[in-house]
Amino acid sequence: MNGGQEKLRFESDYMEGAHPAILERLVQTNMAQTPGYGTDAFSESAREKIRQACDAPEAEIHFLVGGTQTNETVISAMLRPYQGVIAAATGHIATHEAGAIESGGHKVITLPQQEGKISPEAIRSCASAYWEDGNREHMVMPGMVYLSQPTEYGTLYSLREMEEISAICREFRMALYVDGARLAYALACAENDVTLPDLARLCDAFYIGGTKCGALLGEAVVFPRPQTVPHFFSIVKQRGALLAKGRIAGIQFDTLFTDNLYGQIGRNAVHMADRIRAALREKGYLQPMASPTNQIFVTLTGEQAARLAEKVALSFWENVDADHVIMRIATSWATRAEDVDRLIEWL
Repeated sequence: MNGGQEKLRFESDYMEGAHPAILERLVQTNMAQTPGYGTDAFSESAREKIRQACDAPEAEIHFLVGGTQTNETVISAMLRPYQGVIAAATGHIATHEAGAIESGGHKVITLPQQEGKISPEAIRSCASAYWEDGNREHMVMPGMVYLSQPTEYGTLYSLREMEEISAICREFRMALYVDGARLAYALACAENDVTLPDLARLCDAFYIGGTKCGALLGEAVVFPRPQTVPHFFSIVKQRGALLAKGRIAGIQFDTLFTDNLYGQIGRNAVHMADRIRAALREKGYLQPMASPTNQIFVTLTGEQAARLAEKVALSFWENVDADHVIMRIATSWATRAEDVDRLIEWL
């Protein structure tokens, strides 16, 4: 507590429960009896709405419980045992998933990044190096490229970058998989030019994040082309990522894709983040990453970080040197203007 006020919390974008429209729908349908495992009418309605939003009428849609389970399940299912997945050195699967991909038997092949992104040239170089190596049969074959939209640094891949990376993946017979844990915040950002239909056109698989984007839990995996992974449902269950009460995820995504709620839900987060970014610039703080979405990164002295920590919870990102740290400020669909006002005042 601080002077009788509860400490502000800006360390992540999934601290609140769920969007009120989702809670209302869950209450309204609470006593409905439905088949399990996502075979209910709510889940099928959600699938059809996602297909329409992605302009992918034949897409397979699967609902999984969380982001790490989704990444591990999709990557393991799509790779052969001798293949690995290319990712930015800062990518979520390479840093904050406790070795989940490696535990499934696949190497994460990390590449240097700039503000969270890997370049098409770096991907091509990595794939070419494997195929040009006379000892490649002794090596891990790059079988997939993993991207996040937005990235771990809140930055965005442009449509041109996505198209170039997709073409390289086709050339080298690698799958393209996009982690959309925070996809709502990319779609709501004015700088973004990559749409859901673009992802469906360019990717072999991607997921639409729910946990960090207004849902209680759950992610929606999209395979734009059917039978990309035969028996994926069974694989999901084998990996412990399948909800028996599958309608819980189905109802949430059915709500998120009604009246374009998913497309709108991130606007509050981006607007509030823009206000914080502007205040940081005005007050002379260094922002080391040019993130336009809901994540803001700021360089603080140790003294500044300690003083701010008395009033507001931020997320530690990395040490710059002995005297400076980078902290992350994250907004969400539920961030309140009055809390942003208080944060700006304390800055």
